[in-house]
Amino acid sequence: MSDNFFFADADSSYEDAIFIIFGAPFDYTSTYRKGSRLAPDIIREVSYSFETYNPFFNVDLCNVPMHDAGNIEISNNCTIEQAITVVGNMVRKVIAQGKIPIMLGGEHSLTLPCIRETKLRYHDLGAVVLDAHLDLLNDYSGERNSHACISRRIIEDVTDEYVSIGIRSGSRDEYSTAKTKNIIYYTADQIYDMGCDNVHTELSRYLNTRHLYLSLDMDVLDPSFAPALGTPEPFGLTDRQVLSFIRKLAPRTVGFDVVEIAPQYDSGNTALLGAKFIREFIAAVWAYKEQNPR
Repeated sequence: MSDNFFFADADSSYEDAIFIIFGAPFDYTSTYRKGSRLAPDIIREVSYSFETYNPFFNVDLCNVPMHDAGNIEISNNCTIEQAITVVGNMVRKVIAQGKIPIMLGGEHSLTLPCIRETKLRYHDLGAVVLDAHLDLLNDYSGERNSHACISRRIIEDVTDEYVSIGIRSGSRDEYSTAKTKNIIYYTADQIYDMGCDNVHTELSRYLNTRHLYLSLDMDVLDPSFAPALGTPEPFGLTDRQVLSFIRKLAPRTVGFDVVEIAPQYDSGNTALLGAKFIREFIAAVWAYKEQNPR
């Protein structure tokens, strides 16, 4: 990571921080457009574009205890299994200390160890994945831990308390698997028709868990909002729809990631949006904590 950039305002010590940000620069299994390994540092760089004060939550992020731990030691020459191990070790440490991990991806396959380690501490954990793709393949080109299989791995290996939001792409077999296994997902069309509030109300009934892990694959957004993606898919969610879900889900969320930005495919706007979502997530969680002290 550049010596000049940590995530903006993440200058608390690790010991004092509640939110621990770390980068996972890895995109080995990416299949269409690689480049998400470059995203963590770009997200950090553009995070300085914003004021510290969040008027929606009345939270000033310069007063929120967050720490940027830098990029974990991972290279694109690693195997996916090695990358999963390194990410898992990082999240295990953060979760064990009662802190909230925020991963800057990197490809979506790295969400698996984040959720797995979080589930070991929070046994009632539910998973919400914002994504354009079902990602229910059992393997892709022989790789079971491909980014194209992430939802299948989460459901089969970690928790079936799972909902995905923004779906508009998948194979016929994946849609059949979702139906057979009664996997809950909301398409982008359903969200457009129902509205975010109604979807969230239904989602809360399906996921009657105290804690959530929230994964934001940026391709849930329509490419007009976020063009610099590994696998862009038209007819997606708007930036404000994604923001609505982040704000509503944040109070129960104990782990968060933003993945699949390939920053070389635009002039920085997609990374800018990813950084803003992270700052909104932190403000939403902090506001809830301040209003509901233990």
